[in-house]
Amino acid sequence: MQFIFVVMLASFHSKNTLEAGCDEAGRGCLAGPVFASAVILTQDYFHEDLNDSKQLSRKKRERLRIEIEANAIAWAIGIADNNEIDEINILNASYLAMHRAIEQLKPQPQLLLVDGNRFNPYPGINHLCIVKGDATFASIAAASILAKEYRDEFMRALAVMHPEYIWDRNVGYPTEEHRNAIRSVGITPFHRKTFQLLPAQFELFE
Repeated sequence: MQFIFVVMLASFHSKNTLEAGCDEAGRGCLAGPVFASAVILTQDYFHEDLNDSKQLSRKKRERLRIEIEANAIAWAIGIADNNEIDEINILNASYLAMHRAIEQLKPQPQLLLVDGNRFNPYPGINHLCIVKGDATFASIAAASILAKEYRDEFMRALAVMHPEYIWDRNVGYPTEEHRNAIRSVGITPFHRKTFQLLPAQFELFE
């Protein structure tokens, strides 16, 4: 007998409130921007596959991206590049990318549901930080999917210019193949220089 389990995410936090879920992708990468998304869903929205993007296959994320963009009240993508990450640190760059996504939303939400335990307040809109929010609220899960899909697409495009780093597979994360390429080739203008790109016993020369 085969059992099918459906993840039931909460459709909203506060009834009759226009809420936007916010999440980011790429915080732990060695190269590339951090991407964020903000998504407003209807309060009766449901899709049986909707979940934290990390729990989904690439094929499911690609299908859900189309579904979310077609059915959301509003959605947007914000980016902070690797130079901004090096300048203000990855945490603040993640907030900056979220703010850039939020400011594009039309209509503007009344409440922000933010994945994680910290956030820089967005002017004029209340927010709630929710640990593991991408596995709790549908709008945050939707934002996590869009942020990851757009960032992965960006890194796969960069992989055409810099094939040595295998970004089409690791999308900038610190895999062994990525670090081996850094050892042998060096770094690109897209690498985050304030990150520990190699273990401490190695040195990088530009």
